[in-house]
Amino acid sequence: MSKRPILILQMQRMGDLILSFPLILWLERAYPGHPIWVVAEEKFFRPLMPVSPRVTYLPWEGLGELRKNKYELLINLSIRERAASLAGELEAEEKFGPVASNDGTIHILGDWQLYRASVVENNRHNLFHWADLNALDCIPLSSIASTSWPQPRTLHRESNRIGLFLGASEEAKRPSIRFWADLCAELLKRGLRPVLFGGPMEQGIGQEVARLSKGPVLDMSGKLNLGELIAVGQSLQLFITPDTGPMHLAAWSGMKVLNLSMGNVNPWETGPYQTDHYVLRSTMSCALGCWSCSRDQLYCHNPFTPSRIAVAAKRMIVEDRDGLRKINMPGLRLSLSSRSSRGLYSLEQVNGSRAQAGDFLGRFWQQYFGAVFGLWSFEGAEGLWKEFTEQNPNLASKMAGQLPRLGREFSRGLARRAPLADSFWNSCPVVLRQFTGFIHLFLQNNSYSHQAWIKVLSFYEQLVFIVSRNLS
Repeated sequence: MSKRPILILQMQRMGDLILSFPLILWLERAYPGHPIWVVAEEKFFRPLMPVSPRVTYLPWEGLGELRKNKYELLINLSIRERAASLAGELEAEEKFGPVASNDGTIHILGDWQLYRASVVENNRHNLFHWADLNALDCIPLSSIASTSWPQPRTLHRESNRIGLFLGASEEAKRPSIRFWADLCAELLKRGLRPVLFGGPMEQGIGQEVARLSKGPVLDMSGKLNLGELIAVGQSLQLFITPDTGPMHLAAWSGMKVLNLSMGNVNPWETGPYQTDHYVLRSTMSCALGCWSCSRDQLYCHNPFTPSRIAVAAKRMIVEDRDGLRKINMPGLRLSLSSRSSRGLYSLEQVNGSRAQAGDFLGRFWQQYFGAVFGLWSFEGAEGLWKEFTEQNPNLASKMAGQLPRLGREFSRGLARRAPLADSFWNSCPVVLRQFTGFIHLFLQNNSYSHQAWIKVLSFYEQLVFIVSRNLS
């Protein structure tokens, strides 16, 4: 007797689809024999099929066949209402992600899917990667932790080709034409040969970069499909790219990546997921996690200078980690993608400033929510809060001083079951918004029920216990 299929709904862009690949591999192991179906945009899944895990892809058009089946598991990784409506309509033993009820109300099922939704426009202190969040509701942490990923390929030293991917979905996420041209010139001075890549939208950019660089630059922008990009990429020593779908494709297919993480992205969420890839990010406090920029210009772009990146690239291709640590890179932090002691995505610092207050808070909230959702004990959160109070006593005191107000508001909510003001989550200091953002969405998701308020008070009491225990 055939086993019921597992259905994944993924209506996002190419990068999001590639970040679903680890989930698919884990599902194959956790549900042996169950077919895995993925509903996605055909323009994204069709070119990825040669490198994708073995699944059945279905386009969003013509979904009549889906309604004839009952599913073992349905995971909606999309944010569109259409996906939530479909998730609500189909039958499944278990569902995660946004699901619409008969009256059109959308509820997010799964602690981690709800947490993920809570960091929308609130991701400054989030340290959970999207690929991990895709899986944590239905895959044991032990399975994620036991997974090993192939190391990026290291080519023979005589190869000197460096790939530069020029585009990204938004202007804020990619360097300027002048930057790319100057980087080509700097690479050429160091005996490295730049090769330009991009989609059809970047073809004109590639031509201008090649012209301005005034050197022998090979321009392949707009000339290759994804399969050809993967094939050509195997001859590259390094692939330098902003945070974009082809960056994830490069990491998945074994190229060594240097991610220029600039603009409104958070490398902890969308950096190259496989291990031993490089991530370069501004050390500005607002660059810890950025959903959109509200400043008058993109100041986080300024520290990215072509000469520094060319020096770093030269040392990366010869695996000179000691040399990378010695490069003077003011305003930047260079990290290496890795795994934490618990097996989740992590960024291991190679070069840059020491840990800042925001770094400690990110680690604290990661440990706190991991404990709240049962991944581990509260011991790690307690230890990090103690370290945070020793390093940042004034900020810790400020955060602790806000907790009584939250307690009063939650107590009133339990008594009255009244909705919180729309501004509640972001009216609190930044140090608490990872918590208040989740609490606000949790209550909305559970229609401010009596049980939801009781649960919120338990979250709050645990936080107060940690903070008060370690604050003198």
